Amino acid sequence: MEMAGMEAQTPPNRQDGEAFLQQLRATFAQMPNDIELLLFTDRMQDDVFAQANRQVIRAFRELTDRITLREYGLDHEKARELNVTVSPTLVIAPDKYNIRWIGAPMGEEARTFLELLILVGSGQSNASDQSLKVLERIDSPRNVKVFISPSCPYCPQEAVNGAKAAVARPDLISLELIDIQCRPDIAQQYSAHSVPVAYANEALIGQGAQAEEVFMSSLQKLEPQTIFIPDVDAEVVETDLTIVGGGPAGLTAAIYAVRSGLKTALVEADALGGQVALTPIVENYPGFTQVGGKTLVDIMVNHALEYVQIFQGEKVIDIKPGTPHEVLTTRRRFMTKTVLLATGASHRHLGVPGESRMSGRGVSYCATCDGPLFRDKKVIMVGGGNSAVTEALHLYHMGVDVTLVHRRDQLRAQEHLAKNLKESGIPVLWNTEVKDILGEERVTAVELVNNQTQELSTLPVDGVFLAIGYEPAVELAQKVGIELNEDGYIARDAKHRTNIPGIYVAGDVEGGYKQIVTATGMGSEAAMTIFEDLINPYWQQ
Repeated sequence: MEMAGMEAQTPPNRQDGEAFLQQLRATFAQMPNDIELLLFTDRMQDDVFAQANRQVIRAFRELTDRITLREYGLDHEKARELNVTVSPTLVIAPDKYNIRWIGAPMGEEARTFLELLILVGSGQSNASDQSLKVLERIDSPRNVKVFISPSCPYCPQEAVNGAKAAVARPDLISLELIDIQCRPDIAQQYSAHSVPVAYANEALIGQGAQAEEVFMSSLQKLEPQTIFIPDVDAEVVETDLTIVGGGPAGLTAAIYAVRSGLKTALVEADALGGQVALTPIVENYPGFTQVGGKTLVDIMVNHALEYVQIFQGEKVIDIKPGTPHEVLTTRRRFMTKTVLLATGASHRHLGVPGESRMSGRGVSYCATCDGPLFRDKKVIMVGGGNSAVTEALHLYHMGVDVTLVHRRDQLRAQEHLAKNLKESGIPVLWNTEVKDILGEERVTAVELVNNQTQELSTLPVDGVFLAIGYEPAVELAQKVGIELNEDGYIARDAKHRTNIPGIYVAGDVEGGYKQIVTATGMGSEAAMTIFEDLINPYWQQ
């Protein structure tokens, strides 16, 4: 009896399937738009992909009469009108959108096709508010190609991202979903050997499945993005701490501040990570023997985003000290109990041909970072101050063949450093300046000029190290009335306090060693000081 009773029951998966089909019928019935599908095939070669299109579309048409299908050959006038040249191509709702599928929605891609039909039928992109804000900023056409495969479980997410963009902005965004199994020739042309991969206007914008907002940001900027910083509409933000600068010091301070219970915001006008984001390879950051600068920045930023609200793309134009302090950006005001300036410093550049082109390929601004790569190789160190001589000695003790190039006839470095330089036997080219940095893939030589005789010479070298000073970002501090030290950095006490109560400083902008670990240490110290000072404000004593 038990067995007979069990046999009489509908299997659970069948019940679920019927319920799902009923839900689909109801969804299609409520859609305001009919969905016109145009299938273009090669009449002479009716392959499995063309047949699969018909089968899948037939299955959906059994659920609704809102879907229509017309089939044409590639030699038809309609194909020429829509510029369709490959078979099979499925054009979806051409009167409203520019969306086409090269291949067939088989396997994992059946999910994509269903969602695409719902988006087109409803006329709604279903993109998040943040995604729509990003898409609104696009002001020129985007021709998107997403390479997919029926056997790829990650492809539907990226394909649907493209579909949402095309439905949200049909005026500017077109979409091609390209099945690499159907058209390996197109995949080969774009080196799309690992799917999903997305291109826009022939530029790579994504490899692997991206979060929706990250995809939209990549589409807007026409280059792959790895993080997305949400927009905030509030005109006034109240905080315990507002951090100005999103380099290692600022990001670390943000983490420590929020973990201490402080409501914190971080404002960064440019790219997060500061100089680190532009450093090709970072060596010996604790935990990493070697790591890409951008990779390290992404790790830091993603960590910080777990704690703090980041306002990227906003420039701080003024700070009005008070109770509270008012931090004015290009987009809003922050009313904050304390401010941390982590605005950083940038290497001073020579400004000669080849410098920017060879940066990271033989041109370096950090002997500590890159020196070991040049052991037993010949380099020049440009500069004549303490930093240049110290770094030249550092390279020498690493086993690098280093020559100092200085534009004057005597060093500006301290006497004991000059003495060590001489005792080490490091050659010095006096009254000499770099005129050009030569090389194709890597630095191979420098062109030098004697500024007394104007004599030109070419010196074969493997690397060019520059130590001609830093430019601390102190314009904002000066505007506010914050004191600088004799070297032009922001002056502070042992607890990172400036001369204005409640305003602190951390990182390269306060001088010291220009190392990532040093900046992160300064950031954590400053955050803990701020926490302690808010509990017991020193300015009220």
